[in-house]
Parts: sequence; C-alpha cells; structure tokens
Amino acid sequence: MARILCVDDEAGALEVLKETLRKAGHEPVGVRNVDAALAVLGRGGVDLILSDYRMPGTSGLEFLQQIQESGLDVPLVMITGHASVNHAVTAMKAGAIDYLTKPIRAGQLELVVQQALELVRLRRQNQALRSEVSELRAGHELVGESRPFEKLMDTIRAAAPTRASVLLQGESGTGKEVLARTIHELSGRDDGAFITVNCAAMPEHLVESILFGHEKGAFTGAVKQVKGAFERANRGTLLLDEISEMRLDLQAKLLRALQENEFERVGGTSPVRVDVRVIATTNRDLPREVDEGRFRQDLYYRLNVLPMRVPALRERGDDIARLAQYFARKVARDLDRPTPAFTPEGLERLQTYPWPGNVRELAHAVERAVILAQSPELGPEAFDLLGDAPSGRGLGVPEGAVVLESLKLEDAEAALIEAALERTEGNRTRAAALLGMSVRTLRSKLNRGA
Repeated sequence: MARILCVDDEAGALEVLKETLRKAGHEPVGVRNVDAALAVLGRGGVDLILSDYRMPGTSGLEFLQQIQESGLDVPLVMITGHASVNHAVTAMKAGAIDYLTKPIRAGQLELVVQQALELVRLRRQNQALRSEVSELRAGHELVGESRPFEKLMDTIRAAAPTRASVLLQGESGTGKEVLARTIHELSGRDDGAFITVNCAAMPEHLVESILFGHEKGAFTGAVKQVKGAFERANRGTLLLDEISEMRLDLQAKLLRALQENEFERVGGTSPVRVDVRVIATTNRDLPREVDEGRFRQDLYYRLNVLPMRVPALRERGDDIARLAQYFARKVARDLDRPTPAFTPEGLERLQTYPWPGNVRELAHAVERAVILAQSPELGPEAFDLLGDAPSGRGLGVPEGAVVLESLKLEDAEAALIEAALERTEGNRTRAAALLGMSVRTLRSKLNRGA
C-alpha cells in the first residue's frame, strides 16, 4: 500500500482517482489546488503524486518545478487532458516520472501507479547502495567524532540526496571544500562532474566566460566555443567557492541561471539548459554583506536553502588528536617511513593551541613535524613553531608583525598581502588601503598568484 497525493481542481475527476486507488489497495489523499498539495507534502509520508496538468492558478507543471526547487524527493505522474502529447512530453522533460491521459481508465491508472512505485523502489534501493559506496569512498577525508562535527555530518547525510542548494559557512581552513565534495559523492550525482570555481581567484575580465562559457569570436582570443563551469557541471555539482567575492553584476546573472536552469554563453544567442546542483561556500557573514550592499539579497535567499555552519577546529577539541594522527599517517605513508607516535605532552600541546588556521593549519603543522622528526615520537618540541597565539607572541614576535621566511621580494609581497587580508577578514577594499594600493592592483596580484 502506498500513500498517494492526488491533485485535481475537478471534484468529479478527483473522486474517480481516489476511489480507483482505494480499490487497488492504496491510501489516496485528494486536494484541489497546489497550495493544499504543498501543505500535505510538508507533513511528509507521501510516496507518489498524481497531478492534473491544467489547473487554475498554479499549473501542474509549475507544481512540479516547485517540488524540485524545494528539494522534495517525491515522484510525480502528470495527468493531461485530451491526449495532449505536447503537455506529456513537456512534463516528462521537466522531471515527471510518467503521465496519464484523460479520460482515465481504471486498468491504465493501476498499471501506471504500479510501474511508478516499482521504479521509485528501485531508484531508492540503488541510491541507498550508491550512498553506502560513496560514504566509504568519501569517509577517508572526514575525521571526527566530536558532537559539533557529528551534528554537521547528520545534516549533510540528510541534505545530500536532494537537489536543493547548499551554503557552507565557516572560517578559512575548516574544510568546506572537502565537505562540499562529500555532499556531491553522497548525492546520487557522483557519476557527474564536480566542478569548482574559486570566485576570488578568477580574472575579472574572464569571470562570465569561466562560469557560462563563450562562443567562437565572442571576444579577442576566443578562437573556439568553450563550455563554462555550469555546462561542464551538468548532471553533477558546481562548487562556488568564496561566493561573497563575486561582483554584483555577475550575481544577477548567476541568480538567473539558478532560477531558470539555463543561461547564454558569452557571445551566444541561444539558451543552454542544465541540471546542476550548486554548493556555495563563504567565510564572510553574508547577511551583513547583504545589509551593506555587497551581496544581492535575492541571491542569498536562493543559495541559503540548506545553510550549514562548519565548526572551527577550536570547537572540535575532541577531534584534534584523531586529526593529528590521521595527518601523521598520511604524511608518513607519502614519505615511505614509519608513522611517528605522539607523546601525551605532544598531544596536549596541539589541544591547547587555538588553531586560527583551523584544520588546514593543523595539517601543515603535523606535516612539518613528521618531515623534520628526529625520533619515532612527536613531543611538544616538534610543534615549537606554533607559538602561543596567532600573533606569534610565544616566539617573541611583536603583535601585528609579519614574519618573513625569505628575503625574496615576491615572497615578502605575498606575505604582506596575506597578512592584510587576514587582518581585514578578507575585505579586499580595506586590505588594499592597508597595503597602500588600489583594489584593482590587489586583485591583479591575487589573480597572478592564483
């Protein structure tokens, strides 16, 4: 027995559907408009939807699009009138699992429902198997059993199979890209591409082309048609890293692509339709960026369907030892040498450090310690370069000073730029002011170094 939601504005047709389904052993729920149908779906427990195509107000096709945009995983069979082949084809292209034509015969309805439910069962069984395989494949990158980390992973497992956009928010170095890839691998889209675009590192004059591609001759140097990130991520996942760095004018074009699932290549005139799941990351406070006019509110709401906060390493104290041991094994394996052990004092040193650079800083600290290790154990002395605080005051360095590891001018410039960006929490305008250069010059130097 399945619980089947029937949506039809004609009372007579609705009663016929319900009675036929009851006789077939199912539990029908009948409503006469899309708003009522969405309310039923919101309560859960629906296995299949039968929806009329032509209804006053919101049509069946628009209803199907709303279901997909909200991330609900409930299949829909579209009912079309007068044997309308065009409507049926449109519905199937939009994602309907099957279609029926009016007048509906009992035998036809029972057969379509039976086939649809069997297809759903096989799809979900396949998805469960794929998820188990993907979780095993993805799990080697994810280490942690702390409560904040487990809570995040529970959210990721629930959200991954949907089509809804995800916004990963957290400090730099917390592993947002690894988590985004995990969502992709658990989503059922892992056969498709996982495309990453760093919005902060794209050359300004090529941003639109990188995202949407371009036609031959669209601009000087465009000698052939090139597919952009959206097109290459079709039926897969697109990661927009550091989304807060995207220009406002491009935010509008991105919003349209997300809403319509289509775009035009630079220099093109024909729309390109895609099926892309978007994950965005940021280390900024996006609501504040919206309030200050640096980020579009409508794009924020579009991306923020499934918001996830990635905890800083200092909030995951129980995971520090596990992560350190994982990184030590990884480095030792790469160096083809035995994995060193951590002394209790060495682990205590790691667990009492504040880790302003989060997991990335821990990985680098352990890598350095393993490479330079003179004994089979890593004690607190192996991590002397950490200092006592982010400023390096434990090493006798004045607060606010920038430590240079070489006297090369390019290295010094890179260190100063990095320090300015850290001090301004990634705000390029303020960082450029601290460095005494224009924002354009800073952006050019960042792009050149990317």
